[in-house]
Amino acid sequence: MAPRLISVWQPFFLQAESPAAAVAAAVQLEDLGYSRIWFSAGFGQDVPSRFREILDGTERIGVAPGIVSIWHSSPAAVAAFAQDAQRAHPGRFLLGLGASHAVLVEGNGTDYRKPYSKMVAYLDALDAAGLGAEQRILAALGPRMLDLSRDRSVGAHPYFTPAEHTAEARAALGPDRLLVPEVAVVVEADPVAARATARQYTAGYLSLPNYTNNLRRFGWTDEDFADGGSDRLVDALIPWGTPEQVAAGLDKHFQAGADEVAIQVLNGGDATTFPGEEFRALAAVLI
Repeated sequence: MAPRLISVWQPFFLQAESPAAAVAAAVQLEDLGYSRIWFSAGFGQDVPSRFREILDGTERIGVAPGIVSIWHSSPAAVAAFAQDAQRAHPGRFLLGLGASHAVLVEGNGTDYRKPYSKMVAYLDALDAAGLGAEQRILAALGPRMLDLSRDRSVGAHPYFTPAEHTAEARAALGPDRLLVPEVAVVVEADPVAARATARQYTAGYLSLPNYTNNLRRFGWTDEDFADGGSDRLVDALIPWGTPEQVAAGLDKHFQAGADEVAIQVLNGGDATTFPGEEFRALAAVLI
């Protein structure tokens, strides 16, 4: 059996007060044995230099955008950044690409139409620039994007999905593609406090149709989406409890076919503070 890889998905790395703070946190995760660091590339025109700063400041840990928006960054610039990172740190940088969300794209003055076709054209442009399928992974929720992930990348990086989606994604990808769901967690044993922290996170994502439409395919309804999510939905999406209880929730994704799970520790919406204590406690039971 292939090893179960535990990685980190954390907005802190883009929003840290300084590159030095981000690198120091990355070194901690590398020392604890986490396999990769994921964080958003934001919505600027270029891939943030923070990805390269973390690569330069660490020795082994992988780094990946989760994700670069295909509506905001040009294929030529993205390919150049990825190729440079790979030359400097072979095998450690994986380009994560995604179609983002209408509210974010149209807020930037772009018409959000045919995101699947946009992704196909973007991948064509990356191919032409020499950045092939083996160097990229796609954020994928629905069947068409999962199939595209299988055919034109190393695999899929779903976000905000229950374990049932992981099983569907594995079936679509087949046995040989990489499957890395992001899974947010709360290290808190009190159910009221844990769910309150979780809802600070779920409320925003449940306002985005890409996510709610995906969840509907698994039987969730408007009643589950109200007020930050029903207890049942919150519990399905966000493992919470002691480190051991969180590990049991993450195991559902591995049982469903994940190769790697990217843990996002929720700490009340404070993206400028690194939850190092929680990652250390989780590493003790997961790695």
